[in-house]
Amino acid sequence: MEISSSSTAPTIEKTQEPELSEGMSDFVVQFWGVRGSVPSPGQDTIRYGGNTSCIEMRIAGKRLIFDGGTGLRVLGEELMQEMPVESYLFFTHYHWDHIQGFPLFTPAFLPGNKFHIYGSIPPEGESMKKHFINRVLHPNSPVPLSGLKADLRFYEIFPGQKMMLDDIEIETGHLNHPNNAMGYRVTWKGRSAVYCSDTEHYPDRLDEHVHYLARDADILIYDAMYTDEEYNNPKSSKVGWGHSTWQEAVKMAEAAGVKRVVIFHHDPTHSDDFLDGIAEEVKAVAPQAVMAREGLILPVGY
Repeated sequence: MEISSSSTAPTIEKTQEPELSEGMSDFVVQFWGVRGSVPSPGQDTIRYGGNTSCIEMRIAGKRLIFDGGTGLRVLGEELMQEMPVESYLFFTHYHWDHIQGFPLFTPAFLPGNKFHIYGSIPPEGESMKKHFINRVLHPNSPVPLSGLKADLRFYEIFPGQKMMLDDIEIETGHLNHPNNAMGYRVTWKGRSAVYCSDTEHYPDRLDEHVHYLARDADILIYDAMYTDEEYNNPKSSKVGWGHSTWQEAVKMAEAAGVKRVVIFHHDPTHSDDFLDGIAEEVKAVAPQAVMAREGLILPVGY
């Protein structure tokens, strides 16, 4: 089942699947930013959205946020209606399209809110707090960081680590991306959602790290920035750029026994019409697959 929504009024998309039942809202994934590399607003990106990477998992009353692209600013406006808030924010890595929203994330500037911030730091790095404030935010923020009045708590995690938030299990794994990145698997009551952005497939084998994270998952959100044709184009090859294709997303999902794969991290040059074309090709080989779009809500495990 898919649910489409605006930022304030979710509505159930009219499909052939049954109506949303009461228990299906206890573990959902919502997409606030689905683009890669750079925001791409405009008349050609209205249906899928132009904000960069940010997803939210709402699990048994907890909010887990993954990446802080420009979609995080939109999520922040939603959270302003629910003050005070406490959330858990996990970063895959710190390229611009995954941090651009944090300096404009209004709840972080207001006292009474609490955010637990998780991510890895370089081997020679300092603490997660110093790395995030001094290396990630300070050189990239247009607003004074002295205004961060929320209770910000920082935690270093690394690929291969497993942690618990009460009864929510979170596993991490290495992703194949320049300067490194980290994928996440979130499991609660036997249901799992996996977030693997940004990552590039290998030409001769499946990525064992992604395969392990994705094993038998209900949902796999996968970096499918390109088509195979774009990725292997001899005139403008994308090999080595750190991103994958929708064909590889389907291949990984099938190999790992994933119930539903989500095509994510759309190229900023891909228009709504172009993505509609990809959607038709994806559905032909993977009927349960979903194209990520802003506002989309997916229940996990149904």
